[in-house]
Amino acid sequence: MVESTSGTEWITPAAFHQAPGVTDWRVTATGPQAVFTATSLSQAAGLVAPTVAAAELFGVLPDVDVRPEGVVVRIPDRSFDGIPAAAAGFAAAVSEAAAELGLTADPSLVQSVGIYVAQHSQADARPFFLAALGYDPLGDTDAVDPLRSGPQLAFNPIAGDAPSRGRTHFDVFVPADHARARVDAALAVGGRLVDDSHAPDWWSLASPENHGVDIAAWPDTDG
Repeated sequence: MVESTSGTEWITPAAFHQAPGVTDWRVTATGPQAVFTATSLSQAAGLVAPTVAAAELFGVLPDVDVRPEGVVVRIPDRSFDGIPAAAAGFAAAVSEAAAELGLTADPSLVQSVGIYVAQHSQADARPFFLAALGYDPLGDTDAVDPLRSGPQLAFNPIAGDAPSRGRTHFDVFVPADHARARVDAALAVGGRLVDDSHAPDWWSLASPENHGVDIAAWPDTDG
């Protein structure tokens, strides 16, 4: 556990998963997340009030996405400092409330999608994307939707790449225990394995038309 100068305590994904009552949850690049399936919008909405109560109790600021098919609860990473230590207690409280409401957790539905913008080592494309998308800066290299509803963007140089030739690929962050199945599904419909030297942290794939996608599981296991 790490304590910042502001007094906030942070934990790693591994420490989060070791906490009691969080088996419904997985960690993606945007923080811990759980998906609880529902049979109606009203059933899904029933989890909102308990989630708000748990958020106030534990001092956590979650994102809650309610749909007729279910509800997604995220503990967003707002600073790259890590996971708030209080997130584990919050997550356990939300899972307990979901079970009482008859909502079923489905970790296979947990994911976050990011766009990796590769650029020349002397270029900085982030100001353009901030302006065009109405995003906010996040850290030194990323950009985020102010409401965290759109994909997060990361900007990193490729040394020696040709100027004025931007390249992008998708980063798809999924639970570690579902990553291999996601890779296999993409390969089964014509995808190509580009690089698995970093597996099981991530696999680099390409579509039949050579669009790049990384299936990444490392945020869920980082110690």
